[in-house]
Amino acid sequence: MASPRTSSRSRKRNPSKVGRAVFVLVALVAAAVVAVFLLSDFFERGIREVTLPLRHENIIRQQANDKGVDAALIAAVIYTESRFVDQTSGADARGLMQITPETANDIERLSGGTSFEIDDLSDPDINIRYGTFYLAHLLDIYDGDLVAALAAYNAGPGNAAAWGGADMKLDDIQFAETREYVKGVLEKQREYRHLYDLELGY
Repeated sequence: MASPRTSSRSRKRNPSKVGRAVFVLVALVAAAVVAVFLLSDFFERGIREVTLPLRHENIIRQQANDKGVDAALIAAVIYTESRFVDQTSGADARGLMQITPETANDIERLSGGTSFEIDDLSDPDINIRYGTFYLAHLLDIYDGDLVAALAAYNAGPGNAAAWGGADMKLDDIQFAETREYVKGVLEKQREYRHLYDLELGY
């Protein structure tokens, strides 16, 4: 008597094959998740690099610590002044923090330096050192008031004094360009502190 054929429905699956299939599926899903994470981080960094670049963070951190100025503020001033690109303006302001030769000579005198040359302002290290020194100097003059210090950085201490000095409010700034400058730097300061907290030493 012939043995009855075993129905395909009654055949048992091989547990080891099922386990391997599940393992492979889980591994593929995990790899896909990791790939999506890495790609999203890559694209996020790329977008951030275009919209809010950061360079010379080691110098910025060092100068922030040395001169007691917020690192994100330094980065925000550099971004607003030059977008981290060495350049010379029509007013002869130079380098990353757009320092004029006249201001640089004042900084040299105030800091007690003796070997400054105008071409030194194209050096990112020197430019950030000078710019941070000047920011610290202005913050000291205006009792730590950011609005007054930034207004003076952009439009000069004489104008800042006329607008109220340390008691100045944003609306007291009479130059629209300077008012927008101060607003922009304060906004970028918050963004740099949030997006580059590790790079800037927070």
